[in-house]
Amino acid sequence: MHIKKLLNLKMMKKLTHCLMFSMICLLPVSSFAKSIMILGDSLSAGYGINPQQGWVTLLQQRLNQQFPKQHKVINASVSGETTSGALARLPKLLQTHQPNIVVIELGGNDGLRGQPPQMIQKNLAQMIQQSQKTKATVILLGMKIPPNYGTAYSTAFENNYKVLSQQYKVKMHPFFMNGIAGNKSLMQKDLIHPNAVAQKILLDNAYPLIKAAL
Repeated sequence: MHIKKLLNLKMMKKLTHCLMFSMICLLPVSSFAKSIMILGDSLSAGYGINPQQGWVTLLQQRLNQQFPKQHKVINASVSGETTSGALARLPKLLQTHQPNIVVIELGGNDGLRGQPPQMIQKNLAQMIQQSQKTKATVILLGMKIPPNYGTAYSTAFENNYKVLSQQYKVKMHPFFMNGIAGNKSLMQKDLIHPNAVAQKILLDNAYPLIKAAL
């Protein structure tokens, strides 16, 4: 009788383990907590506004609403950041945070400084490669620069994001500032940085790509 009870207990444990494993397998991918690292410049660092109003903070709030207590946002953005600066910081960031998703919002400061498009592309490519080596999903948020830089330079600059998106098979938004650039009511006094009102638009531009990667 005692042996029979022990066998029954063992059977029950096995069934419980199988049931738990089956339930985990049936859960949608979004049910598993993921960390999202934003690697950007002043647009993502919340330059000139209360950081709590920035689109990255709004991203965490929206994720909390749609996926309560599941996904964590890490803001590794620095105002004035260039692709060279971010590339130098990236290895340590990847090691420290081990993100599942890396959102790269960079290149604008390089473009405004007239840096060679080839160099910008090379830096972005290395960041994508390093992130993908850790099995992270990469998302690119593209930028455009003012027309006074000349058609040839502007075209080469903008094409960087398209080329990288195709080469490394990463999702890309062609212009992160879409719906904001050129609208003075959505810009700060410097007419370069978006104001607090514009942050929701930035979030709406990036969110579909981020949500799809969860």
